[in-house]
Amino acid sequence: MAMMPKRVKYRKSQRGKMKGNACRSNFVAFGEYGLQTLQSSWITAKNIEAGRVAATHFLHREGKVYMRIFPHKPVSSKPLETRMGKGKGEPDFWVASVRPGQIMFEIGGVAENVAKQALVKVAHKMPVRCRFVKRRHSL
Repeated sequence: MAMMPKRVKYRKSQRGKMKGNACRSNFVAFGEYGLQTLQSSWITAKNIEAGRVAATHFLHREGKVYMRIFPHKPVSSKPLETRMGKGKGEPDFWVASVRPGQIMFEIGGVAENVAKQALVKVAHKMPVRCRFVKRRHSL
C-alpha cells in the first residue's frame, strides 16, 4: 500500500509554490549519513517507497534507514476523455514537496562507504538531483 496520511482536513489541495531553500529538516539529525536534495520538486509516495526498498535491500537488515519526508499533499487529476469543466478531479496520488537542502533519507549504524553506496541507490530512484552528506558533529 502506498504511503498516504490516515486523515486530512481537506481532500484536495492547490498546487502552491516551491520557492526558496529548506529552512528546516536541512541537517542530518537521526543517522550519521544523509541524502540531501539539490532541487525543488514533488517526490511521489511511489518514489519514497522505492528508495526505502532499495536502501533496506542493499543493507541486508544492517543499520537503520530513516525517512525524513512524508507525502502529505494530494495531487488530483481528471479522468481521460473527460470534457472541460465539472469541477476539480479526484485525488490521484500523494506527494511530498521538497526544497533544496532538505534531507530526504538518513542511514545510521553502518560504515561510510556502505552508507554511500546505499544512498546512491536511493538517489537513482529520486526525480531530483541529490548529494551525500555527513553529520556535522557526532554525539
